[in-house]
Amino acid sequence: MPRSGRNGVGFSTGRSTYLRGKIVADTLSGAATTLDPVPEVAGRVADAFEQRVREHEERWLSPLAVRSYETRGRLQEEAECRLRTPFQRDRDRILHSKPFRRLKGKTQVFIDPAGDHYRTRMTHTLETTAIARGVARALRLNEDLVEAIGLGHDMGHPPFGHAGEEALDQALHERFGRRFRHNEQSLRIAEELNLTEEVRNGILTHTGDRDPATLEGKIVRIVDRVAYINHDIDDAVRFGILRPADLPQEEVALLGETGARRIDTLVHDLVESSERAGDIAQSEEIGEAMLALRRFMFDRVYLGPHARGEHERARTTVRRIFEHLAEQDEETDAIVTFVSGMTDRFALEYAERIP
Repeated sequence: MPRSGRNGVGFSTGRSTYLRGKIVADTLSGAATTLDPVPEVAGRVADAFEQRVREHEERWLSPLAVRSYETRGRLQEEAECRLRTPFQRDRDRILHSKPFRRLKGKTQVFIDPAGDHYRTRMTHTLETTAIARGVARALRLNEDLVEAIGLGHDMGHPPFGHAGEEALDQALHERFGRRFRHNEQSLRIAEELNLTEEVRNGILTHTGDRDPATLEGKIVRIVDRVAYINHDIDDAVRFGILRPADLPQEEVALLGETGARRIDTLVHDLVESSERAGDIAQSEEIGEAMLALRRFMFDRVYLGPHARGEHERARTTVRRIFEHLAEQDEETDAIVTFVSGMTDRFALEYAERIP
């Protein structure tokens, strides 16, 4: 089996090693952090940290916010850090994980584009998280919880954006009768990292039919769309398949002519509407304008003429890799973990090496 020296020993980037014809997952299926447990050192700050955080949150946070030390816990009980809240610890586990680092090699819309300024899955994640934290701060909700959900929500996304997800889902269904959803794969990684229930729920429900259990999770769910609609417009203009004048003018007049103005409008509306509703909500007018802009992007960019060639390239690559591994009698879960963890470039290179 071909190996990639650039990406590490074995199949790929440290996700797994190809050993005697089988995919052997690293610790925590490649989701392990690089941080070893650090012995706690007694000290005045550590001794008082939890109590100070509790007191601060009671003074500052909204009654609707999740309190950091009232989490529903982890799948596996463990001693908590004395200088970080549970949600801060979740954030750090995500940041130091391999699935998070690989997001830099997964593009949003354009497959492995030639240019340094196109968004990647990582920059999308960072933009989503930054906007969501601003909303949480304005509503006096738990910023650390929002940050952990935002950073982890796309950890399980496969290469090639939504085209790659559709290709993996189709291949998995045809061969094994199962379905693939990136939010469910992100949840599996979150479970392997032993993240808190609130973060796991927010990651799972950032898309799909289920509503988040917390207001913090609901923020990330809406802001995810706010971020990708606007930065995908920017990338499509940069790529040359859209002009600013092509955008629907009624929605542009309402939301703003630039990405920055549109995000500002959407965030202010989200904050003010949510404050009035006692829930996370958009006004009807602004919410519909955002959805109209999203429909436009699907018609002109995501499913437009240029995308057809990109989608076919993604489908061909993912299916070729999937079928190759399935024919080697690899375990289904190992195939899914391996393929969904690939970066765009590694997937393209790997597919080319298949006999």
